[in-house]
Amino acid sequence: MDVLDLAMQGFAVFGFILFFVLWLMHFMSIIYVRLHLHKKRSEVKQSFAQLAGVSLLKPLKGVDPNLISNLETFFTLDYPKYEILLCVQDQDDPAVDVCKKLLGKYPNVDARLFIGGKKVGINPKINNLMPGYEGAKYGLVWICDSGIKVKPDTLTDMTNQMTEKVGLVHGLPYVADRQGFAATLEQVYFGTSHPRSYISANVTGIKCVTGMSCLMRKDVLDQAGGLVSFAQYIAEDYFMAKAIADRGWKFSMATQVALQNSGSYSIGQFQSRMIRWTKLRINMLPGTVLEPISECFLASLIIGWAAHHVFRWDMMVFFMCHCLAWFIADYVQLTGIQGGPPCFSKLDFAVAWFIRESMAVQIFLSALWDPTISWRTGRYRLRCGGTAEEILDV
Repeated sequence: MDVLDLAMQGFAVFGFILFFVLWLMHFMSIIYVRLHLHKKRSEVKQSFAQLAGVSLLKPLKGVDPNLISNLETFFTLDYPKYEILLCVQDQDDPAVDVCKKLLGKYPNVDARLFIGGKKVGINPKINNLMPGYEGAKYGLVWICDSGIKVKPDTLTDMTNQMTEKVGLVHGLPYVADRQGFAATLEQVYFGTSHPRSYISANVTGIKCVTGMSCLMRKDVLDQAGGLVSFAQYIAEDYFMAKAIADRGWKFSMATQVALQNSGSYSIGQFQSRMIRWTKLRINMLPGTVLEPISECFLASLIIGWAAHHVFRWDMMVFFMCHCLAWFIADYVQLTGIQGGPPCFSKLDFAVAWFIRESMAVQIFLSALWDPTISWRTGRYRLRCGGTAEEILDV
């Protein structure tokens, strides 16, 4: 047996291992979604933190058609003790007028507006949130992006998960029903590929958190140095979660999803966002270079070749059958996260799914090509380990 034969056998073994790991991820994600998400309040055990005060930190910049309706859902939360801390960096930002309108409409809600931010690092979100964080009066801090909308019982659901050993509760990112193919594309991604990795990582003990909607213990963050300690990173959510985990606290996922409802969206914006996220992961986690083989088409080719090499099965027939099984599993998972059938047709799902899967490798290669990212109004050069430096125009 020569070296080439050994290499081919080794690659075939790798293909079968890949098949096992990826389908284990599929099943873990589908089962978890069916058992955990969308529980009714009566089914959830009440915890000691049910009535704990919560300080909601809202970073705002600019407006979109859905901003005021998204923000208003936080003013109508069914929760006995919370405050809303609206943070806007610039006095001239149109978001200021939106905030003032809601403050006037809901005078009985404990809400304050902070304008100007505080420069403590390169992360514009942290800089914006600093005055609100320093003014927070409750022991639980809920950092929630401007594009998120909530249900009246969302905060109750999150505090229900904040049991004695839990230091962070996060929501699984998903997308609200909106019009247009770009909205369908986003909903398909956040209902298939993203939750498969996100859920399976959390189920197996890997701390995987996005900062779209996170409820955290403020005293634990303060032990880590407060928000200022994370201002050197662009992906502050990852390092905040890491700091909490390093201090021995567990994570829990809310039974409600973190529902993104931005009024500004397009295929180009989605693609740019995915490239930015991939760049961040590559610089923080070197294992990200293996991500492309977890995508349907490339994985199906590798596994199909392994099946052909070992069993002499037709590679292309296996490839098509494997892609079909993947497609069906993704649709099952999407309906579980949605809590029922999606608002678009199965044909729309098929088209969006195919386009998203076809974009995956191109997005990864684009992320490798350029180590700089554009976020909000700044440009940043990423460094290994997750830190970054701002690129200033001369």
